[in-house]
Amino acid sequence: KRDVAFCHTFYTLGDGGALAFFSFADDEVYQKTQAEKPAEIGSFDHIAFKVDDTTYDELVDRVKASGLELRETDHGYCRSMYTRSPDGLVVEFTVDPPHAAQIDAIRRADAHSELARWMAGDHRVNNDLRVREDA
Repeated sequence: KRDVAFCHTFYTLGDGGALAFFSFADDEVYQKTQAEKPAEIGSFDHIAFKVDDTTYDELVDRVKASGLELRETDHGYCRSMYTRSPDGLVVEFTVDPPHAAQIDAIRRADAHSELARWMAGDHRVNNDLRVREDA
């Protein structure tokens, strides 16, 4: 068995949990930690963090200032900013709209019926709150 040299760092989350990241001294070892077959559509593999309005705006400014690419989307039920970590992980930061509690109550009430509708073959989008640029 070969010893692997790495730096393992933890970043605390507001709920008391943590995210752990690894950085490897040997690029060959790093390459072996990567998925052999990345998804053809990789945007669904990401991690999302809920933040408040001030933090969201600060993060957008910091990402723009760093020169990293970002994309913002108004989903209706939240506003999101997406960017990538240095190793390509999509990271999303979301902020709730003022009426988030009302949206949450509606989604909790119709979650089972919406999933049943979808599974029965009715594939209409179930997010009529999303701000669509083509509308």
